[in-house]
Amino acid sequence: MIFARDKSQMCNNLLQYAHVYAWGREHGRKVISMRFSYKYPYFKIRHTPLTSFPLYLLAKYAAALHLLPTASFKYATCDHEALERKMLRHRHIVVSGWHVRFYSLFLKYRQDICNLFTIDDKYTRPVRQKMLDLEQKTGKTVLRLGVHIRRGDYSEWAGGRYYYQDDVYALYINKFSEMHRDKDVHVYLSTNDAEVTEERFQMLCPDVRIHHLRGSAPEDLFMLSACDYLIGPPSTFSLVAAMYRDIPLFRMDTANADSMTADAFRLFDYWFRRII
Repeated sequence: MIFARDKSQMCNNLLQYAHVYAWGREHGRKVISMRFSYKYPYFKIRHTPLTSFPLYLLAKYAAALHLLPTASFKYATCDHEALERKMLRHRHIVVSGWHVRFYSLFLKYRQDICNLFTIDDKYTRPVRQKMLDLEQKTGKTVLRLGVHIRRGDYSEWAGGRYYYQDDVYALYINKFSEMHRDKDVHVYLSTNDAEVTEERFQMLCPDVRIHHLRGSAPEDLFMLSACDYLIGPPSTFSLVAAMYRDIPLFRMDTANADSMTADAFRLFDYWFRRII
């Protein structure tokens, strides 16, 4: 039994667990997510038999008492081969750390991973209906652009490099609109900034239709995953949203909207290997 452990936010946890899960699938080992055993009750994985709070507590205290060995991928420079040999050597082990990486296996079992992290219907159904209602009155083909506006901790993370103001996002949205003049572009905003308003973005981007549903984390994740294109700064939240249906994603690595071209939208497997 492998117990996957990590400390971070939801989509970081999801990707870290998925790497370990894929490795376990390849080697015939069962993998339990410690984080999803008690947190983020939005996904199908929470309804699986091994994802339970008692097993989380068992693994947590067994590791603390050194009754379970631990393979820690805490640093990018750690010896991955030695840690993998340790995983193979022990029947029961805790695997932790953001830098656990089994890219090829992740992609091999990606569909199973997406299935495990299907968002529960009670979160997806109302969002799906809202989006359809908003798009009813249109004469052209609807094109959905999901925009992830990341604020909060981004004021400090990476020295605030990716903490963009509204006008920067507006430049990108307007550039996207110019690239798709024949479509009725509907822009869906996802943000952790309570001060973002639909009205301001509609004023800054008059040629598109702006929607800010103000959903919860699982609702916004589903909303983005239901879009046709995604843009946003480096973030695992938009990356996971792109994962479900292989949505073309443009990563806003700079404030310069000229960097966004049709070819610069890449699929999940490209950005997946380039997480910042």
